[in-house]
Amino acid sequence: MSNVIIIGGGPAGVSAGLYTLRGNIDTVIFTQGGSALMKAEKIENYYGFPNGISGEELYSRGIDSVKRLGADVIEEEVIGVGYNGKFAVSTKNNDYEADALVIANGAGRSVPKINNIKEFEGKGVSYCAVCDAFFYRGKNVCVIGNGDYAMHEAYILEKVAGSVTILTDGKESPDYANCDDRKIRSVEGNDTVEKVIFEDGDELEVNGIFIAIGVAGGVDLAKKLGAVVKGNYIAVDENMATNIPLLYAVGDCTGGLLQVAKAVSDGAIAGIDIIKKLKSK
Repeated sequence: MSNVIIIGGGPAGVSAGLYTLRGNIDTVIFTQGGSALMKAEKIENYYGFPNGISGEELYSRGIDSVKRLGADVIEEEVIGVGYNGKFAVSTKNNDYEADALVIANGAGRSVPKINNIKEFEGKGVSYCAVCDAFFYRGKNVCVIGNGDYAMHEAYILEKVAGSVTILTDGKESPDYANCDDRKIRSVEGNDTVEKVIFEDGDELEVNGIFIAIGVAGGVDLAKKLGAVVKGNYIAVDENMATNIPLLYAVGDCTGGLLQVAKAVSDGAIAGIDIIKKLKSK
């Protein structure tokens, strides 16, 4: 039987899942432990709730609805994606495969508040190890972050780079051999990145810096699969499909109106198209 993986358990991802489940497609939803929706104290502009509803309750109702239809809802952080004939999704503990993949985990890209980081984007500062590791073959690089996503990026870079250091920027170090938990003051260089300067004045010479703070966002995952992105958003067509066959993006990661109503619509459109495409295979 065909199956789909949905990364994100908010309104967009759940809406897609409601349609694929009713289309008799095995559906796995990764919630990553929650959704930005849960931070909303009260939602008063959504159909069917004249007295409003808290974001947390709306989220819970959505998850309950897909569970009732038979979805496998997994609270694991997705740290990597790939393609090997099927879409491959990796968490810290497991690997999963799917015929179709929906990215629905928001648009946010976490950029550390470090002097000159933005100035060196594309000039030694990268947000995707899979995309750019090749350019640093045999060179010294660092990963800024301290979670499972940062470690995943570091492991990818280890295969080609001369050395890899995880910089936590003052946070607790992960279980990785080469870590530095000092606060970072700035990134310096001429045309490209040349070094990281710590608050204590010490320097670390590097040729590349990979940002992997928090969890992988929608754009981060899309870029790993070669999907077209425009700025901080994933490019999709009228069916919420990317340029990669059977790869979809829905909700905030596609830009536009960042509202629950739009997210639900995106999910429905993608879910219907997935049913059509998988049934015709």
